[in-house]
Amino acid sequence: MGPGRPKAFLELAGQALVLRSALVFDAARALLLSVRKLVAVVPGGERRQDSVLLGMKQAPEGFDGVVLVHDAARPLVEVALVEAVAREAAGAGAALPVLPVVDTVKRVRDGLVVETLDREELGTAQTPQGFRFPLLVDAYEAARRDRVTVTDEAMAVERLGAPVRAVPGSPRNRKITTPEDLAWAEGVLAGLVRA
Repeated sequence: MGPGRPKAFLELAGQALVLRSALVFDAARALLLSVRKLVAVVPGGERRQDSVLLGMKQAPEGFDGVVLVHDAARPLVEVALVEAVAREAAGAGAALPVLPVVDTVKRVRDGLVVETLDREELGTAQTPQGFRFPLLVDAYEAARRDRVTVTDEAMAVERLGAPVRAVPGSPRNRKITTPEDLAWAEGVLAGLVRA
């Protein structure tokens, strides 16, 4: 998105991306009874996993409920998706929203196609990702101990061999990464573009 302020503070229809996401989670609180009002703002770390660990350190002593990790860059997340992930994580221990892949996916090495992957077995990960708190702590401690960088929380949990349930994702829950994505989201909110 270019230099300047962090992406989370870019505005979408007059509100910061992070605020839009936070308001959805606030609206989902009826299901997430253990969620409390904002108690701390924690500066992020160098990597995603560092930021999540810093945030998790703010949990109350002995907390063993479900933690949800969400990208502020997904400001059009819906309450129903937040609730579905929380419900599934509470029951299964780990869950995330996944969208099916619609394009044919090729594995490419040194400029040559070496394989076509079965898209029926593929999906793109979204957030929020939900986990029983102790499971996510164990997963991140293992990643740190093994000096592994993970690209999302589910990857850290997968490394432990723990199952991660896939919840149907939402095309509206698109990550804002480029100026074109931001324009798309503005169009969705204005009713000019279908999600």
